[in-house]
Amino acid sequence: QVQLVESGGGLVQPGSSLRLACAASGDTLDYLAIGWFRQAPGKEREGVSCICGNDGCNPKYADSVKGRFTISRDNAKNTVYLQMDSLKPEDTAVYYCAADPRDSWRCSDADFSAWGQGTQVTVSS
Repeated sequence: QVQLVESGGGLVQPGSSLRLACAASGDTLDYLAIGWFRQAPGKEREGVSCICGNDGCNPKYADSVKGRFTISRDNAKNTVYLQMDSLKPEDTAVYYCAADPRDSWRCSDADFSAWGQGTQVTVSS
């Protein structure tokens, strides 16, 4: 079972950028489907972005982050990133990465079996 560790969260002002990293151990990420999810206080966890194993499909993004967030994979570092630009207060949440051998066409948390512990992102002036 792959183990995932997120990093890169923090407190930033609106309009700023952050890059989250999801580092894997115990398995290689290149063939795994990867998803980034977030959960704000009092809200359900939502899919932010997902990519297929071996990058076999176009990345998926939630409508709320399209054009601002970019998911990418660095196989040499066994790490997946989420570049977040033009951050808004409504992006405040705990962000999780997740992995699964099967692709998630819905970018649904129900489709992922391995999860990291999460990293807090707070966007506030």
